[in-house]
Amino acid sequence: MINELISEMVDAGVHYGHQTKKWNPGMKPFLMKDKGGIYIINLEETVRCLDKATDFLTDLSKKDKKILFVGCKRQAQEAVQQAAEATKQFYVNHRWLGGMLTNMSTVKKSIERLKWLEGLEKSPEFKTISKKEFAALTREKNKLRRNLNGIRGMDGLPDALVIVDSARESIAVAEARRLNIPIVAIVDSNADPSIVDYPIPGNDDSVRSIRIILQNVVDALVKKG
Repeated sequence: MINELISEMVDAGVHYGHQTKKWNPGMKPFLMKDKGGIYIINLEETVRCLDKATDFLTDLSKKDKKILFVGCKRQAQEAVQQAAEATKQFYVNHRWLGGMLTNMSTVKKSIERLKWLEGLEKSPEFKTISKKEFAALTREKNKLRRNLNGIRGMDGLPDALVIVDSARESIAVAEARRLNIPIVAIVDSNADPSIVDYPIPGNDDSVRSIRIILQNVVDALVKKG
């Protein structure tokens, strides 16, 4: 099974890191020799870390805890949403708004605003709104929906974050650390693995690489019962 998974990861390019000049020294234990100026990630380490991370997440899921998937880069957006929906969890895949964790009262107000905007056309106020005002409110609604749709049903703080590209999602990492929320993250050769609780070494720029890692997380959570 391990060899089969490693073979699938090779096909998906999970082992390709960044250029050697962009590496983070903290990733040394997870890297093999560079090839053509690019670091090669040790996939045996990836599988070991993935097992550790999925064990942790499965234990949380069995206790009906909340898991928040985060990945706002273009390559991750669809996979992050699909992973969250498949596991009946939550996601942020468009933009991480500062304070999403540390200032949840403001986020809740924004979600209430979104609900109000979604029900506007059926409200008595709708008749008093001009076409220009309605167009502006529609733009606001669409923006709020993109940013908040994946967390609108999340009552309170999550019990863990699953992050694609911990370096890019540095604000989410910082907020989770401040609140002592455990972090599972795909860490590429340019990332600092010491700032996340469960680093998964892997290529975080390839759609196929992101998908195969998240799919293993999904499979573990779905099979928990």
